[in-house]
Amino acid sequence: MALLEIRGLHVHYGAIHALQGIDLAVEKGQIVTLIGANGAGKSTTLRTISGLLRPSAGTLTFDGQSLTGKGPHQIVRLGVAHAPEGRGLFANFTVEENLEIGAYARKDHAGIARDREWALTLFPRLRERLRQSAATLSGGEQQMLAIARALLARPRLLLLDEPSLGLAPQVVQTIFQIVREINAAGTTILLVEQNARMALQTAHYGYVLEVGRIAQHAPAAVLAESDEVRRAYLGVG
Repeated sequence: MALLEIRGLHVHYGAIHALQGIDLAVEKGQIVTLIGANGAGKSTTLRTISGLLRPSAGTLTFDGQSLTGKGPHQIVRLGVAHAPEGRGLFANFTVEENLEIGAYARKDHAGIARDREWALTLFPRLRERLRQSAATLSGGEQQMLAIARALLARPRLLLLDEPSLGLAPQVVQTIFQIVREINAAGTTILLVEQNARMALQTAHYGYVLEVGRIAQHAPAAVLAESDEVRRAYLGVG
């Protein structure tokens, strides 16, 4: 059984049919990426998994438990954390306070301290800025904080939405190297990413979402060689 299974998922925004019966699975230990054009429904998929949106139909199952009808706080406690598009930081709170918020559902103080130390080892720049407000960080540092805050929930499944958005190429390389390290340490990842080339280089498996439907899915290396994917998303004629 996959760690996350989505079957026949439909989501509406009013009259807009944003997701039209998608099926998707994320195996434990993998990085799975969801690529597609703006407006295809990628962020909607993550927001539905994390409980921010309610599906119109379909099932979402995490480690054998239904997520349908559960609120975001319940889903976090099950082991799913979301680093959203736009980062969703508390801008006037310090880096330290944002990290503390990531661990709000936990009571294991020794474990929180270990995970905080690990996050600051992954993102040493954050250690230097613990007393700064999140608003004063660069875009890359804010993205690092968004991921670190999600890690403080100790997720078994980490949802990453557009981690490279608006970042310089060198920072993008750093972020994706850390994503690989997080996965190597045992966290399963579902990655939404506009940079399809980087996403497919990083992931084990990929799904192509087109206007609310899954158009293709295959191992990431296979998708990267698909003529259709190369023309549409990788800029290769």
